Amino acid sequence: MLRRQALTFGSVLLGAVTLGGWKLFKQKDQGPLLLSARDDSDGKHYAVGYRLDGTRVFATEVGQRCHDIINHPELPIALFVARRPGTESYLVDLRDGTLLQTVVSQANRHFYGHAVIHKDGEWLYATENDTTDPGRGLLGVYRFEGERLVHSGEISTHGIGPHQVSWMPDGETLVVANGGIRTEAESRVEMNLDAMAPSLVLMQRDGTLLSKETLAQPMNSVRHMGIASDGTIVTGQQFMGAAHESSELLAIKRPGQPFVAFPVDEHQLQAMGHYTASVAVHSELRLVALTAPRGNRFFIWDLDSGEVQLDAPLPDCAGVGAVADGFVVTSGQGRCRFYDCRKAPLVAQPLDLPAGLWDNHLHLV
Repeated sequence: MLRRQALTFGSVLLGAVTLGGWKLFKQKDQGPLLLSARDDSDGKHYAVGYRLDGTRVFATEVGQRCHDIINHPELPIALFVARRPGTESYLVDLRDGTLLQTVVSQANRHFYGHAVIHKDGEWLYATENDTTDPGRGLLGVYRFEGERLVHSGEISTHGIGPHQVSWMPDGETLVVANGGIRTEAESRVEMNLDAMAPSLVLMQRDGTLLSKETLAQPMNSVRHMGIASDGTIVTGQQFMGAAHESSELLAIKRPGQPFVAFPVDEHQLQAMGHYTASVAVHSELRLVALTAPRGNRFFIWDLDSGEVQLDAPLPDCAGVGAVADGFVVTSGQGRCRFYDCRKAPLVAQPLDLPAGLWDNHLHLV
């Protein structure tokens, strides 16, 4: 049964790839490896890797809570990035969970929870805060030297409080969700709610600004993104304004078009509780998925028409990621699920993964 279940999820590379003495085995009958951050009931923090059939590959205790995860394009390693305002991120061997390096942020800097690795496998860019000028957005630039990361410099994100950074499909253009919120070191307290400046930025790897766009509401913090293979960008927001106000909690930038609100029904916006957590785009099925943990709701829309495909209750829904036939979703309080999106109605299947205590993101490799 478990083997049949594992075969349901996605296709992965057959055989072994040998690079620099490493061998990364990705066997078809194993299915994808789900990476995420979890806590235990005692409040300890872990970087974890599970197969979707429930097999635990590793659970490595780490000193600080992590947020998103990014894997190396060639080597069997991944960086578990510290949650804001963490100062430690963790480079982990994906085969057995060995902690290879604790990456400590530079003086007067802390991580914002997200990073990307360039397709050549040499450079990593992490969103960071300049605490001497609180909120001044930076990408910390790191270089891989074997199995270690070495800080190499930093570039501006052309905004305040950067959260997620992603690649456009060309693998060279960076897109940054600047949340627009100033915070000081070791703090999650917002300093500038009366003068927020969120933005969506496209930039080159050398820091050259290509475009900078905003939404209509200045208190609508741009936080997370999903990028389609055609260059469509979908963002999830967190609204910092009054509870009675309505806000554009999902937005879209199609190629060659402006950054605008995605067509979400008002009752769905109200159900989100002014807060979205994780966004994923399924390019092949042309779908976008969103978790709204404060509203305990999980949504899927048609990326092109905006038609609602799923509006389902899911307690404290957390991370979401695309697999071959749909989406995998974790939950901070309940069971993780797989949603088969190949035909209507969408079918939910519970996964044999540990219930609860998952962070807001997952990453599938």
